[in-house]
Amino acid sequence: MKDTRAAIRYAKAILDIAVDNKATADVENDMRTVVKTISDSKELKNMLASPIVKAEDKKKALTTIFKGAHAISEGLIKLLVDNRRIGMLNEVALKYIILNEQLKGQDVAVVTTAVPLTKDLEKKILVQMAQITGNEVTIQNKIDEDIIGGFILRIGDLQFDASVANKLNNLKREFTNSL
Repeated sequence: MKDTRAAIRYAKAILDIAVDNKATADVENDMRTVVKTISDSKELKNMLASPIVKAEDKKKALTTIFKGAHAISEGLIKLLVDNRRIGMLNEVALKYIILNEQLKGQDVAVVTTAVPLTKDLEKKILVQMAQITGNEVTIQNKIDEDIIGGFILRIGDLQFDASVANKLNNLKREFTNSL
């Protein structure tokens, strides 16, 4: 939780700088590249999380990997390395994307399911979320088999938990309290 709040703070700061420099789209493209690159490379994830790899080596590797990125994005990477927070790079990039889309009048609905969403179900969710928020909505589907079934829908600060795991936990709590 602590890292999530810190990631939001970094993302907001970078977004403010990008807005001031009229570079929100360029930085968003960089952040999308960061997320894709990190999710596609197990070695990169391990290197970022490793306390053994020196900060300077991480900085060199990341500046090489993301060569050609906007100066704001490069500054973020250097700042995270200098503050010993480089392990949060992926989280900061995700938060930046969400904040920038909200700034553009778009929302990101994160739908956590036990299995991937079908295209038909995705369309139904998009229509409902557009009606609720009044904004254009995009869906990010996370797979988490621990929820057993159902879904968890998070959009902005709102969360609706209709997972089987949550319902089982609620039943367990009711039984425990009634004894």
